[in-house]
Amino acid sequence: MQEFLRACHDAVEDAGAKELAAKMGLPHVSLLQRANPDNDSHKLTINHLYQILLHTKDLRPLQELAHAFGFHLVAREVTPAECLANATLAMASEAADVTKAAIEALEDGVVTRIEAKRIEREGEEAKMKIDVVIATAKAKAGAR
Repeated sequence: MQEFLRACHDAVEDAGAKELAAKMGLPHVSLLQRANPDNDSHKLTINHLYQILLHTKDLRPLQELAHAFGFHLVAREVTPAECLANATLAMASEAADVTKAAIEALEDGVVTRIEAKRIEREGEEAKMKIDVVIATAKAKAGAR
């Protein structure tokens, strides 16, 4: 927990507490008190943490939190497609595969582990295609 609190404090300090506090709508002294890991009387709220991550783009607090629970934080990389229409068609095809897998699993009224795994696999593939559509749309919008 101490490493997480220290990472929050470091993110605030490194971003410049005055500038960050202004973005968060807090007095900078209040932000420094709340982020101080050695101050038990003031605590950061989850809203404060979210705003720190949002405004600083400093993911050290999130990395420490993940590490404390035995996880690694890995950025998801999505490459935009060349054509938004093709990306959308590919997404729709994957969504249809999820639907088909779910309908087939429901035919006998019992969903087996194998069927659930298939639905999960198809769903993960569909989620990746959705991410590509979103990334492509953002890339196209940014190109203007």
